[in-house]
Amino acid sequence: MTRNERGAALIVSLMAMLLLSALGLALVMTSMTETKIAGNYTASQEAMYAADAGIERAMQDVLTVADWNAMLAGTVKSAFVDGTPGDRNIGGNYIFNLNQATSLMNCNKTSGCTESEMDTTTEDRPWGENNPRWQLYAHGPVNNFLTTGTLNSNLYVIVWVADDPSETDNDPTQDGNTTTNPGTGVITLRAAAYGANGVNRIIDVTLSRTDSTEIERGYTGQRGQDEQNRRARKAAVQTPGGTLSRNEMTIN
Repeated sequence: MTRNERGAALIVSLMAMLLLSALGLALVMTSMTETKIAGNYTASQEAMYAADAGIERAMQDVLTVADWNAMLAGTVKSAFVDGTPGDRNIGGNYIFNLNQATSLMNCNKTSGCTESEMDTTTEDRPWGENNPRWQLYAHGPVNNFLTTGTLNSNLYVIVWVADDPSETDNDPTQDGNTTTNPGTGVITLRAAAYGANGVNRIIDVTLSRTDSTEIERGYTGQRGQDEQNRRARKAAVQTPGGTLSRNEMTIN
């Protein structure tokens, strides 16, 4: 009987070690997953704040522009630019092209947008001839926000400007030309922050000139790239609520 049980202890020990190894591996995998989730959340939040900072930076220059049609035509840009639009290396491993990104927003392809393609009604551009014609307005690394060199971020921020799509004049290259047009004196800014490994957050803001020669700012959405196609904004200026929905600045 004793001879038949010889080696049983070794088998039991090996099975116990196998079980403990499996449990240890599971704990390591769980820890790595939680760390990655926390890192992604941190990067996403940083990108959102960077996009919001891009809006604030662009608004400083918008306040100095008397004719908003010049911005809509792309002839007037922010002072916050880092050279001629083209390829940008973000985070050391992510190549991003500013012109292609602009074309993708205007007609869902990387180049050669035609008038008819930009006027086509789609899920994310449901306004037909009043679809926004996005123009690059500001772009540069987040680190360039301050000249002190105290920022340390791999994020890159882009701000586009376009006519408000609630207008009814069928001319997205010009601000509303009549007082009865619901989008007269209203433009839209879109800021996007891009980082390494595909980090991306987008914020849309409407700016409206008020009767008191001030600018009213209203957030129309804070969303990731995957939610872009779900927006269908109709009002000229929307402020969904919350203490961060409005800011007034004098344009003397």
